[in-house]
Amino acid sequence: MPIRAYAATAAKGDLKPFEFEPGPLAPGQVEIAVSHCGICHSDLSMLDNDWGMSAYPFVPGHEVTGTVKAVGAGVTTRKPGDRVGLGWFSKSCMTCRPCMSGDHNLCATAEQTIVGRHGGFADTIRASAEWVTPLPAGLDPATAGPLFCGGITAFNPFVQCDVRPTHRVGIVGIGGLGHMAVQFANKWGCEVTAFSSSAGKSDEAKKLGAHHVVNSRDDAAMAKLAGTLDFILVTANVTLNWPAFIAALAPKGRLHFVGAVLEPVPVAVFPMIMGQKSLSGSPLGSPVTTADLLAFCARHKIGPVTETFPMSKVNEALAHLRAGKARYRIVLANDLSA
Repeated sequence: MPIRAYAATAAKGDLKPFEFEPGPLAPGQVEIAVSHCGICHSDLSMLDNDWGMSAYPFVPGHEVTGTVKAVGAGVTTRKPGDRVGLGWFSKSCMTCRPCMSGDHNLCATAEQTIVGRHGGFADTIRASAEWVTPLPAGLDPATAGPLFCGGITAFNPFVQCDVRPTHRVGIVGIGGLGHMAVQFANKWGCEVTAFSSSAGKSDEAKKLGAHHVVNSRDDAAMAKLAGTLDFILVTANVTLNWPAFIAALAPKGRLHFVGAVLEPVPVAVFPMIMGQKSLSGSPLGSPVTTADLLAFCARHKIGPVTETFPMSKVNEALAHLRAGKARYRIVLANDLSA
């Protein structure tokens, strides 16, 4: 039975109805009936071929929630009817050192859900069982999709960088990733400082859990923070006054990037040495960390702030995202069978 989807046939093109035959379900695979799929800025980057690795026709979508329709031979961890989600990765080799160490997201040959294959702007999607994660009962599939990309990207650093409840944490950028990172940091037990250049986001950041809000482009306000923050998570993708952020770090502090800042970050080595400070970055997270994220969100009633469009209005939803109007994540509701 063909899979129905929305695909673009050229870079920056509109998405139009598209059908394709998936072939037999492979051993180790899980087939998911898509109920919802978030839209991530990475979908736009791939649609526009900004990274030079897109293939057309292109079906975006890597923040999927739905139910298991069928499982391939050898799959014992998932069964039809399970509520599940799928994010950026759809397969890993399961034999390399990172995979065998539990760091599947660092697998050099990991399959990416919308790279060289069709994604989740569809009624059905397939993936290897290790990346199909059960959705806890406390999470709504209508809004949980963004947790599988933006959410895990913002959550993984708290695990990888040993962020502690006693730490003073800064979150740079209160957007698609940052608005979730603020919630994570607050429920982690940290004192949270949100950095934003948008004055209108101050009240929103505080509602999400920020204890303090600082204008990231106000050099005087930044100077007052010198030596005070244990961990700063950069979720923005724009160039900022990086020396000021490094100065804001306490001894042994870390400036950590998950936002894809395109320009090089200038770093003076001497302040790094004298303060024993660190600069680092990380991608998404492993299947286990993703499951931990979902449990954490269910326990603390955390979720992305979302806007919903029917999948049939996908081009309107993409235009809304391009215009910078999303607050803060967009989710498509599958109406392909309607």
